[in-house]
Amino acid sequence: MSSGQAKVPVAGRRNVLVTSALPYVNNVPHLGNIIGCVLSADAFARYCRLRGHNVLYVCGTDEYGTATENRALEEGCSPLQICDKYHAIHKEVYEWFNINFDHFGRTSTPQQTEICQSIFSKLLDNNWLSENTMQQLYCESCQRFLADRFVVGSCPVEGCGNDTARGDQCDRCGRLLNSTELIDPRCKVCEGIPIVRDTDHLFLELPLLKEQLEKYIDEASATGSWSQNAVRITNAWLKEGLKPRCITRDLKWGVPVPHEKYKDKVFYVWFDAPIGYISITACYTPEWEKWWKNPENVELYQFMGKDNVPFHTVMFPSALLGTGENWTLMKNISVTEYLNYESGKFSKTKGIGVFGNDAKATNIPADVWRYYLLSNRPEASDAVFTWEGLQIKHNNELINNLGNFIYRVLSFIAKPEGAGYGSIIPEAPNANTHPLSQSLAETVGNLIEQYIDAMDKVKLKQGLKIAMAISSEGNAYLQESQFWKLYKQDPASCATVMKTSAGLVYLLACLLEPFMPSFSKDVLQQLNLCPKEHISFADEKGETEKVKRPWDLIPSNHRIGKTVHLFEVLNDDAVDSFRKTFAGSQAERNARAN
Repeated sequence: MSSGQAKVPVAGRRNVLVTSALPYVNNVPHLGNIIGCVLSADAFARYCRLRGHNVLYVCGTDEYGTATENRALEEGCSPLQICDKYHAIHKEVYEWFNINFDHFGRTSTPQQTEICQSIFSKLLDNNWLSENTMQQLYCESCQRFLADRFVVGSCPVEGCGNDTARGDQCDRCGRLLNSTELIDPRCKVCEGIPIVRDTDHLFLELPLLKEQLEKYIDEASATGSWSQNAVRITNAWLKEGLKPRCITRDLKWGVPVPHEKYKDKVFYVWFDAPIGYISITACYTPEWEKWWKNPENVELYQFMGKDNVPFHTVMFPSALLGTGENWTLMKNISVTEYLNYESGKFSKTKGIGVFGNDAKATNIPADVWRYYLLSNRPEASDAVFTWEGLQIKHNNELINNLGNFIYRVLSFIAKPEGAGYGSIIPEAPNANTHPLSQSLAETVGNLIEQYIDAMDKVKLKQGLKIAMAISSEGNAYLQESQFWKLYKQDPASCATVMKTSAGLVYLLACLLEPFMPSFSKDVLQQLNLCPKEHISFADEKGETEKVKRPWDLIPSNHRIGKTVHLFEVLNDDAVDSFRKTFAGSQAERNARAN
C-alpha cells in the first residue's frame, strides 16, 4: 500500500481515479471476489502508473448493514468488533496478493457519516425524496422492526420444504423473498414470533431523475467504453422502468438519518456503500474534492462483479446528480461475470471455494495466483477455477514459456568467457542490419501497440495474453538464431542476439509488472536494474518508440546479477492434495481437520 504525500490531480496530466467494489466485511474474500474487484483494479492502476498517469487507487471494507449485525449476533460480539476483525483479515489478504492501494479504508468513519448525510440533505432540499409506508415484521420482545436477515421461517415455495429460509432469500431453492412472505416467521435474536406492523421509510425518486440519468448513461457508456455486460444490465434496468428506491432501514448499525421523524433509522447500505469511495478518499486526503468534484480533470474507472452494476450505473449516479453538485461521475466501468469453483459455485455464505487465506496456505506464490486469475478473468462469460487449470497454466505458460526464455538468456550471458559473456551485456555491432533481429523488433513493436490498446480499453486478459506472446516470440527468436552455434561461428551475430534478448527480458519485466509485480521485481534484480527506473511507456517520454529497438534497452558492458529459476514445477501430487484439502465447505474442512 502506497505511503508518503497524498496525491492530488495535476494539471496537464491524465488523472485517473480507480475504485474497486468495496468488499463486504462479514467474511474472508474468496478468489471470485478478488478477481471481480480488487485484483482487476490493481492490474489496471499499475498499468496506468506504467504509462506515467497520475493515479489514485482507493478501496476499503463495506461495514454497515444487516449482514454485519447478523454476523455479530452469531459470533457474540458488537458490529464494530466484527468490522475490526474482518477489516484486518481483508487487509492482510490483499497485502499478500500484492494489491497496491493508495489507500485501503473502511466505511464506519466520521467522514462517511458527514458526506452521506450531506448528500441526503441536498436530495431532500431538491425534492428528490418521498415518504411511503411499508409493512414489516416487528418483534415485540426485542422492541424493534426486523431487517430481512433477522427473520427466519419456512420457505413459501411449494415443494421446497426449507424451514430456515432467511427473510431475503431461500438458500435451498434460491427464491428472493420479502420477510412477510415467510411461513411461521420467527425472530433470529430471541426466537419470538413477530407481528406485521406499518413503518414509514424514505425513498429516492428514481423516476423523476430518469432524464438526467439517461443523458449521463448515454454519454458515459459511449465515451468510456463500458464493458458490454455493464451496458446490458443497465439497459435492462432502464427498460423495466425505474421505481422509487427505499433508502432507509430499521437497523442500529449504519449512518443515522439526520431527520427528526427518521432519527431511529439508518441509511440502507445500497445508498451508503458507494459513498464510501468518496469518504475513503476523504480519509486519505482533506483535498478529496479535487478528485471527486472535478469531472473536467479526473477520469473515474470502477471495477466490480456483475451483481453490483445497477448500484453503480443507476443508483449511485442518480444520488449524485440529484444533489445538483459537480461530481466526478464514472467514466469507465469494468465488470466481471462469475468465477465458478470446479463443478460448483464460490460462496462466502456456504464457505465453498478457495479463499484468500487458503491461497496463502498453499505456498503457491501470490504472483502465480494473480497470473492464473487474470488470464482466466471472466470478462465476457462465467469462467471456472480448476486446480488442473492452475497447474497447466503454471507449468506450460509460466515455466515452459516465460521462465524458460528468461533463464536461457540470462544463464548464457552469465557463463564465463569462452562459453558466455561473464555476466556482461555484450556489444551489438550489427543490430541494425541483422535480419532476424529486425524482424523480431517489428513483431514486438506491433505487439506492444496491441498491448497498450488493449490495456487502455481495460481488456486485461487480452493485454496479458499479448505480453506472453512477446515471450513466445523471444523463444522462437532464440531457436531460429541457434545462438549456441553462433557463439563460435559468428560472434558478432551471437552478441546481437543476446543483447536483443536481454532487452526483451527487461521489456517483459515491465509489461508484466501490472500482473505479476514480484516476478517483475525478481527479473529486474537478476538484470541488476533498479525497479524504480524501469521503462515507463509514457507517451511524453517517447519510450514507447524506444522499446521497438530491444537491443538498445540495456547498455553494453552492464553487469547482470545472479541468475536463478523464477518458477518451480507444480506437480500432480500437490494438485491432488489441494483438490482434496479444499473440497466441500469451510465447515466440512474444519471438521475433517479436527
